[in-house]
Amino acid sequence: VQLQASGGGLVQAGGSLRLSCAASGGTLSTYTVAWFRQTPGKDREFVAAIVRTSTTTHYADSVKGRFSISRHNAKNTVYLQMNSLKSEDTAVYYCATGRRGIVLTREVDYTSWGQGTLVTVSS
Repeated sequence: VQLQASGGGLVQAGGSLRLSCAASGGTLSTYTVAWFRQTPGKDREFVAAIVRTSTTTHYADSVKGRFSISRHNAKNTVYLQMNSLKSEDTAVYYCATGRRGIVLTREVDYTSWGQGTLVTVSS
């Protein structure tokens, strides 16, 4: 499956953005889909995931209550709705897919990655 992440941009602290992860060459609902983010000089960190063939979701503590991950199966797309953005949310955001038996927060378990979309939150 090929992934295309989009929706990043510049937003003021407290604002909102919605990121999209569109898939081709595969049916996204059959994959667990996650969002990770990375800032310069740091490791990629887990943000959120939605489990394959279900609506079960999991979030990093740092975004819980502010971010929401969801699927639109007809559009073969997963979204990350980001509200109440903070300057520390500034990063390049990547979507990724994994199959069965993965640890949701573990980067190496995900096999396909989108190209990343930059989110900049100004304070």
